[in-house]
Amino acid sequence: MPDREGLSFRADYFGDGAAWRALAGLLEDIFDIDVTVIDRLGGPDPTSMPFAWFDDAGRCIANISAFSLPLVVNGTFMRAAGLQSGAVRPEYRGKGLYRDVMEAALRHCDAEGFEAVALLTDTPDLYHRHGFRALAQHRFSGPAPTGGQAGPLRRLDIESETDVTLLGRLLDGRRPVSDRFAPLRQKEMFLFNAALMPDLRLDLMEEANAAIAWQMGEDGGFDLLDVVGARIPSLADILASLQLAPASVTAHFAPDHLDWAGTAVPDEGDMVLMLRAAEDLAPEQPFALAPMAAF
Repeated sequence: MPDREGLSFRADYFGDGAAWRALAGLLEDIFDIDVTVIDRLGGPDPTSMPFAWFDDAGRCIANISAFSLPLVVNGTFMRAAGLQSGAVRPEYRGKGLYRDVMEAALRHCDAEGFEAVALLTDTPDLYHRHGFRALAQHRFSGPAPTGGQAGPLRRLDIESETDVTLLGRLLDGRRPVSDRFAPLRQKEMFLFNAALMPDLRLDLMEEANAAIAWQMGEDGGFDLLDVVGARIPSLADILASLQLAPASVTAHFAPDHLDWAGTAVPDEGDMVLMLRAAEDLAPEQPFALAPMAAF
């Protein structure tokens, strides 16, 4: 690691409360997101490995964190990592600090033997030089199915410790929401994203023991963001249990487990999913990373 006058390089520092709060300060300043919310949801992902520059006052100047992100891609398990919390304070940009932490994180991923490294970004050109390529994502839209079987339902509250514990248990034992592309585990990010989404609705289908993450769209359509359980109910059963009959449905992940086939529509959102992997390691059919797994 090059010498940076007045700065110190640190890795694997989440056990240091002051350093964790310094990273939270960096991310709140840059992205206006309070990551300390995750402290009441069980804490950061235990597989996280942060890499950062700190100044003499203890401020976090530049950071990126790697974490284990096991994936199913084309029905096959892939040992992958994700990168998140990438940021540099504006007054320190252009000095190579972000390149330093990125290269350290990628060396770590290579040393750990990860087959692939994924990230989400609104500045994809920044990552081509590091071997990442963009993957096109899709939403899946179509008419709502009918004839489903309704079952008992309970609204879940992300502010409830009991419900967070229940969600954590379901997330630990979940089936990947799609065989085309989906994480095997991403408990911490699901809970964190849920806490940041005021319009999100979480309902437990009690007989199926599955949590449904959904929203109503501005056009009155039904937006399905994720399904968490060892078994994934059909979309018809989900709608019947929710007592909804929307004109249309949009699934924000490939619907291969929903007994329903929507039309794939390119997702033109600002965030780009990028992958650093062998060229043949990519989804063969249209897919999307479920919003609740966004990192």
